[in-house]
Formats: sequence, structure tokens, C-alpha cells
Amino acid sequence: MNTVGPLTPVTTVTRAERLRALANAVNLSTAAGLLLATLSRTPVEPGPHGLILGTNYTPRLPLAGAFTVGNVIFYRADRAFIDSRPDLLDHEAGHATQYAWCLGLPFLPLYFSCAAWSWWRTGDPGSRNFFERNAGLALGGYRELPTIARMPIIFNRLKRPSRPHRRSTPPKENRP
Repeated sequence: MNTVGPLTPVTTVTRAERLRALANAVNLSTAAGLLLATLSRTPVEPGPHGLILGTNYTPRLPLAGAFTVGNVIFYRADRAFIDSRPDLLDHEAGHATQYAWCLGLPFLPLYFSCAAWSWWRTGDPGSRNFFERNAGLALGGYRELPTIARMPIIFNRLKRPSRPHRRSTPPKENRP
């Protein structure tokens, strides 16, 4: 592996990674990520796997320590932290791929819907979130939490076998 500067590894980009970068360029999600970097004054630099790394992101939202918009991965930390956590980079790269599969920014409402579902089911926005699970819960620092019983009467009735229906009137042959 060659390096360009002290911490910038130059890696070969696979065909799938090039395709992801192209898809996210065409669907404008990477452009949205670069716009966010510009507006938030987050410095960006080329990263491994065809990704763009934004370091030292300072705005309050989102609350996450790392998040992805298109092929741009934002970190609240510096490049040394990023290089020390390849698992987190792999997790965020999974989200970049999800942007491509969701045709760009439609990823956001889909992701937040899944986060709401996960929060309702577990009290945590990531534990049962399809997108977080698909990107690797543990890689992203998430824990798998048990589900919370919501509306137990409805769920218990759905699980209980049905009883045969009793007629309130006797059959015709027994009537006077």
C-alpha cells in the first residue's frame, strides 16, 4: 500500500466501489454530502474505497459520531481516529452502498422510518433498524437489544389459537 502524506493510504478501488461512487454521483447524494461539508465548514479528503472523508464535523445534528451522505462520510474526529477504526469505516461504507441502492436521497426518509420503528420496538434507533443491521450493527457500535412488548393485548390475541365459534341459537333440527 502506498501513502500520500502521513495518514492517507492509496488503495485500489474495486469495480463495485467505482459503480457505487458513480451511482451516488448520478443520484446527487454525494453532491448533497459535499454541499453539507461546505456549509458546515467540514474539511474533506479522499479516503479508501472511493469514499470521501469529512473530519472534525462540528454541528450538533445529527448526534452520531459518524454518518454518511452519498459517498461522503462525516466524522466528529480526526483522520487518526478514522484510521484506527476500520470497522466503523466499513459500517459507513455500507451506508454509502445503501444510498446507491435507494437511488440517493430517498435513503433518508427510509432510514428515519426504520429508525422510528427500531426506537418503538427497542427504545434504540439502531438496534432493529434495517439499514443499521444491513451495514453491521457491531461494526457501527450498535447493540442488539430485545424488543419491548407494545400493546400486549393485541399481540397476545394474534398469537393465541382461535376457538371454535359457538352459536347462540340451536341448530334448525333441534328447534320446536
